[in-house]
Amino acid sequence: MNPKYLVFLLAASLQICSIAALTNSDDLTKLKALMDIWENLPPSWEGTDPCGDQWDGIKCINSRVTSITLSSMGLKGQMSGDITNLPELQILDLSYNKDLRGPLPASIGNLKKLKYLILVGCSFSGPIPNSVGSLQQLVYLSLNSNAFTGPIPPSIGNLSELYWLDLADNKLDGNIPVSTDTTPGLDMLVKTKHFHLGKNQLSGEIPSKLFSSDMTLIHVLFDSNKLTGSIPSTLALVQTLEVIRFDRNSLIGPVPSNLNVLTNVSELFLSNNGLTGPLPNLTGMSFLNYLDISNNSFDASDFPRWISTLQSLTTLMMEGTQLQGQIPPSFFSLANLQTVVLSNNRLNGTLDIGTINSDQLQLIDLQTNSISDYTPKPGQKQVDIILVNNPVCQETGVIASYCTVSRPNSSYVTLPNNCVPIPCRSNQISSPNCNCAYAYTGLLVFRAPSFSDLGNITIYISLQRSLMDSFRSNQLPVDSVSLSNPRKDLSEYLDLNLQVFPFDRDYFNQTIISQIGFVLSNQTFKPPKFFGPYYFIGDVYHYFAGEATRSNNSSNTGIIIGAVAGGSALLLLLVLAGLYAYRQKKRAERATEWNNPFAHWDSTKSSGAGFPQLKGARFFSFEELKKYTNNFSEANDIGSGGYGKVYRGVLPNGQLIAIKRAQQESLQGALEFKTEIELLSRVHHKNVVSLLGFCFERGEQMLIYEFVPNGSLNESLSGKSGIRLDWVRRLKIALGAARGLAYLHELANPPIIHRDIKTTNILLDERLNAKVADFGLSKPMSDTEKGHITTQVKGTMGYLDPEYYMTQQLTEKSDVYSFGVVMLELLTARKPIERGKYIVREVRMAMDRTKDLYNLHELLDPSIGLQTTLKGLDKFVDLAMECVKESGADRPIMGDVVKEIENILQLAGLNPNAESASTSASYEEAGKGSPRHPYSKDAFDYSGAFPPSKLEPQ
Repeated sequence: MNPKYLVFLLAASLQICSIAALTNSDDLTKLKALMDIWENLPPSWEGTDPCGDQWDGIKCINSRVTSITLSSMGLKGQMSGDITNLPELQILDLSYNKDLRGPLPASIGNLKKLKYLILVGCSFSGPIPNSVGSLQQLVYLSLNSNAFTGPIPPSIGNLSELYWLDLADNKLDGNIPVSTDTTPGLDMLVKTKHFHLGKNQLSGEIPSKLFSSDMTLIHVLFDSNKLTGSIPSTLALVQTLEVIRFDRNSLIGPVPSNLNVLTNVSELFLSNNGLTGPLPNLTGMSFLNYLDISNNSFDASDFPRWISTLQSLTTLMMEGTQLQGQIPPSFFSLANLQTVVLSNNRLNGTLDIGTINSDQLQLIDLQTNSISDYTPKPGQKQVDIILVNNPVCQETGVIASYCTVSRPNSSYVTLPNNCVPIPCRSNQISSPNCNCAYAYTGLLVFRAPSFSDLGNITIYISLQRSLMDSFRSNQLPVDSVSLSNPRKDLSEYLDLNLQVFPFDRDYFNQTIISQIGFVLSNQTFKPPKFFGPYYFIGDVYHYFAGEATRSNNSSNTGIIIGAVAGGSALLLLLVLAGLYAYRQKKRAERATEWNNPFAHWDSTKSSGAGFPQLKGARFFSFEELKKYTNNFSEANDIGSGGYGKVYRGVLPNGQLIAIKRAQQESLQGALEFKTEIELLSRVHHKNVVSLLGFCFERGEQMLIYEFVPNGSLNESLSGKSGIRLDWVRRLKIALGAARGLAYLHELANPPIIHRDIKTTNILLDERLNAKVADFGLSKPMSDTEKGHITTQVKGTMGYLDPEYYMTQQLTEKSDVYSFGVVMLELLTARKPIERGKYIVREVRMAMDRTKDLYNLHELLDPSIGLQTTLKGLDKFVDLAMECVKESGADRPIMGDVVKEIENILQLAGLNPNAESASTSASYEEAGKGSPRHPYSKDAFDYSGAFPPSKLEPQ
């Protein structure tokens, strides 16, 4: 074809397209403005006719844009005010784009016809604009899992059509707004079914005016905030309620006596508050499945008889509620019972579980009570019974299974549908129908499931079926879904990994991904009722493939448009051929890297840093870690310090990891980095945080550790984590940390001096077992260095061995000194240096061995349980003071410290070799909210080398 004629055809086609365009010019201008500020838009966003050219995620009516749905697209940028100038827009769903950030524009209120505002799982921040109250037609307002701050706008009360209000998992603070003579409030939302406001920082009392008999609420979720005052009795006016969560706040006073009139409630969570008075009588709540009132300050009482009348009960959580006496055997005959947790009470006598009628009962946890006898009956149903820290298990020679801590296995993964899975190429997954494909993945989170038996296969099969039914009813090309790794998080939410597989091809296109995301983000999908309220966090989908050339809807463009389309198709084929060749090249490179994980090891002959010799740790590529952390997103940034940043990541098998990423000024040479990872890869002990691997490419140095969920000891002692530590728990933490340190000194090869032992470097796992962490300053000792190492002084002021500071002679006894300070911190919950006072000196001056509690009443932490007998406290103080003696030669070695703490535990009537008795949830203090993260910016601390003048107090 003549080139001039081709140019003419192209020009003519553009002219015809502009004449036949279906999109309103003003709307086109606004979408073009979005293209200028957003990255990673779908490739279909080109041309001048979004409605006619069918841009992915865009829907129109009568040439006006009415819907923008772009979930899981990997969009980057901020919310532009241009989007608020689309007057006919009814749906805006940008969920699961974690790199969309910044504030919402105040002009959001201009979208007068908006019905769905859904921004789940992004990174938007700043206050929620008050103008959101102008969206009079709004039905769904889902802003959860972002970083919004400030108060809840009272203007939301003006949204008279609102059905769904979800502001959970943000940083909102202030009071819950209710209406006055001049301002609206949430009490005006009489059509709203869902109040999801958990995991924020809301404070003040729950207003009694918030609830009324006019309301139609079914879910009230206020968990994990900072709410105070009492539970308003007006809550009982909302007869439609099904799920109530007020747990993990600072609520006080008695539970309203009229709460039992809410006969439709199936899940009731009131745990981890400061509730007082008698245990609530919930007789009549015949649909109650899940009851958790643990860790409150109720009056001491016998096991309530009304509990045995709750025929629907699956789960009873009454840990730390001052129960006493015996459990009636009839209670265990409830037909639907799955889990019973009554630990940390005063239950006594003989345990008789009578006749078990439930075929679902998995666990009876009665740790730390006063049960004196239990004899399993012949033929009795196999149930995990835990009686650790009861007299029945403290007799010499008792080795019964119920005297150890065990939990039912809750692993689950969708099995193949009568087929054999086949090997798949990189990033593809074999579906339940044994087809290799690029799955759409994400996390389903259920906020209040009515069951606790996570190993029940039937419930997951029903969830899979309901998901498939929902996708099919919405005419989505989904072949199958897979669920895996069910687990409870610290808020008692149920997390499930979800994989969605495409039908009749191995990838989804942009349109289908946005539609699947919308089905899950706007709650079109309704799970089986026993799963309760949920939300979904989708992963960015990276596997879109080129689609066939789109047909043009304007049939009157004739042969000219066909010729142009043919030329465009040819050009597209050439581009695709180039992309295919490039992709094949990259795939070959990745294959080479996979076969040789050290292909990018940045070593040089001069550095002497050959490939590291690892024991248990492995190489992670930079691309892998990008994927596991969602491109090192801000949402996964969980800590920072002088070394760099720490990111949370998730491996393909669901395991959580912590990734310590060095900043440029902290990078070591190849030889030094190799030496460090070789050293840490040899450290394997249950009381030492494990190194899983490393990354050393693209100029990066990263260490990958196991993820330790319950933060640092410092956070628990300071009250920041919400975990309450009694005397026994502190003894066990001291023993665990001591064992970890003794391992480093005496069993590691080579022996290691930690050099920075402190409470921020002792982490607590899910069962509050102590793990020594952060080896940034550690020093291995070779055979020639046994005795001492002369080295520059490093450490943290307050924990620093004064002998080491003065002589620069580093020995294992320097760690012993630091551990002694940690022991004093366990006793007092005070910082080593606070307001100019040094804890070692304060204890030394106050000590009087002739007086009760060694005369340390004023220094001891009140939450240690001073009202109870602190068995072994005198010996613990003596040991701590031995550890902090001025001369290292006078201090014990860590092996002896371990033995002495074991003796103290035995003196307290406990088995020092028993596993921890409870999960961390057992020790969450009322009113403290959700535990902070172990790698939070306050917890993560790296103390590098410094001259004496630069030593900073901890």
